[in-house]
Amino acid sequence: MPHEQNHTAEGYDRSDIGDRVREPGAHVVERVTDIGERAGNALVYSSAYLAVVAMAEVAIAMTLLSLPPSPAPLVVGLVTFAVYTHDRVADADTDAVSDPERSAFVRRHRNALYLLGSVSYGLALALAVLGGPVALAATLIPGAFWLAYAADVMPAFGSRLRRLKEVFLVNSLIVALAWATTLTALPVAFTDAAVTPTTLVVFGYFLLRSFVDTEIPNVGDVVADRAIGVSTLPTVLGVSATRRALVAVDLCTVGVVAAAVATGALSAAPAVALGVGVAYSVGVIAMLDRVDADAVALAAECEYLVVAAVLFAPALVA
Repeated sequence: MPHEQNHTAEGYDRSDIGDRVREPGAHVVERVTDIGERAGNALVYSSAYLAVVAMAEVAIAMTLLSLPPSPAPLVVGLVTFAVYTHDRVADADTDAVSDPERSAFVRRHRNALYLLGSVSYGLALALAVLGGPVALAATLIPGAFWLAYAADVMPAFGSRLRRLKEVFLVNSLIVALAWATTLTALPVAFTDAAVTPTTLVVFGYFLLRSFVDTEIPNVGDVVADRAIGVSTLPTVLGVSATRRALVAVDLCTVGVVAAAVATGALSAAPAVALGVGVAYSVGVIAMLDRVDADAVALAAECEYLVVAAVLFAPALVA
C-alpha cells in the first residue's frame, strides 16, 4: 500500500507540473479568443460590418453600370457607418428589449460611437466635394432621411406628429429610397456618367432589396416595436404574412432583372449574380422566426457579399 500511495502522489505531482506547463499556452488561447470575441462584437454592434456590406453594394452598382474606379465605395461606407451608429446610439434605450447585448455595448461606448459616427460623416462629405454638387447631395441624403425617419425634431407640434420610423410601410420605404438613391447616384456623380435605362434598373434593384433588408430585422423586434408604437410588417401582419410579403418582393426583383435582360439593359452574367442573391434571400426569409433573429438579420445583410462573390469570381479566376 505505501508503494501505491507514493505512486499516486507522484502521478498528482506530474499532473500538476503538466498543468503548470500548459497554463501559459492556455492563457494565450483564452486571451486571443477573448480579443476575437470583443472585436467581433465591436464590428457587429457598432455597425462597422454594415459599412463593409455597403461598400460591396457600391462595387456591385459600379460593375453593373460599367463605371471606372472612384471614391464612391469609401464615401458610402463612411456614411453607412455614421448613420447606423447614430441610429443605434439614439435607440440604445429602446433596443434594450430586442437586443440587450448590443444596447449595453452602445450605451457603454455611447460617446465614442457618437464621435466616430460624426467624424465618419464629416470625412464622407469632404470626399464627396471632390465629386461635385450631385455627389455631395447624394452623400447628404442618408443623413437627411435619417433625421426624418428616426429623430423627434419637432416635438412642439405635439404627440400627433409621429416619427416616420413609427409609420407602417413608410418607415421601410424611406430607408429603402434613401439607400437606393445614394448607392446609385453617388458612383454615377463621381464619374459624370449619363443616366441610362441600366441606371434605373440598378436603382429599382436596390430599392427592392433595401426594403427586404429593412423588414427582416423587424421580425426579431416585434415585442420592442409594439411597446414603443412602431408599426412594421411583422407587428401589423404577423410573421407568416411577412414571410410571404418579402418573398413577393423578391419575386418582383426577379421580374425587374428579367425585364432588364430582355430589353438589353443588363447582360446575362450580372443578371445571374443578382439572381443568386435573390435565391439566397428567399432562403434567409424561410428561416424567419425559425432561427435566431439576430443570426437571420446578419445573414440577410450578407446577401450582397454573395452577389459580389458570384459577380467578381470570373475576373478573379482569370
